[in-house]
Amino acid sequence: MKTPLAALAISLLLLSTTFAQDPNDAFAKWERSIAAFEAADKKSPPPTDPILFVGSSSIRMWDLDPFFPKFKKINRGFGGSTIADSIHFFDRLIKPYQPQVILLYAGDNDIAKGLSPEQVFADFKTLTAKLEKSLPGTPLIYIAIKPSISRKKLWPQMKKANDLIAAYCAQKSTLQFGDIASPMLEQNLSPDLFKKDGLHLTEKGYELWKKALLPLIKNAKK
Repeated sequence: MKTPLAALAISLLLLSTTFAQDPNDAFAKWERSIAAFEAADKKSPPPTDPILFVGSSSIRMWDLDPFFPKFKKINRGFGGSTIADSIHFFDRLIKPYQPQVILLYAGDNDIAKGLSPEQVFADFKTLTAKLEKSLPGTPLIYIAIKPSISRKKLWPQMKKANDLIAAYCAQKSTLQFGDIASPMLEQNLSPDLFKKDGLHLTEKGYELWKKALLPLIKNAKK
């Protein structure tokens, strides 16, 4: 029979082992998605000098062809991802494409998972610093965290993260802030902007995004 002291020692050992796990394990769940992108690129080489869309499910679920038919583009969204995930996989997810413009949508899940606006902002700065080091001068358009019906209670934190990132982008010549939130709010988060889950976008929602982002893309391409 284990003594209380022995049981405590075992519990502490198990706890220390848990905290000692490889931090990369947190990103292992995305390995299949990233590997699938790499396999697709080997099977059909991507266009050179593309516009790269990257981020979470709002990017993954966006059929870009009908909205940007004249652009060379790549969709590398992987649903549920955060800014930290794009940082971790940067060398496989972003760098190989040598994009002429990057559009990033991430931050939504970050706040939903409990990160503070300040943490989201810090991760954004880390990502843009990595971009500047690896692909200097590459323009990046940050697509604002969207307000949504299902995450309405989180909007104050999301708005604060947006405000922090917007102010930072205004200071950097290679960064632009894509304010898709204001026109969505102007429509009072109309249900026809969203799928039944109240989170992901319908074609009408994406059309609104396109209208807000297209001038920024054209400006970044100059």
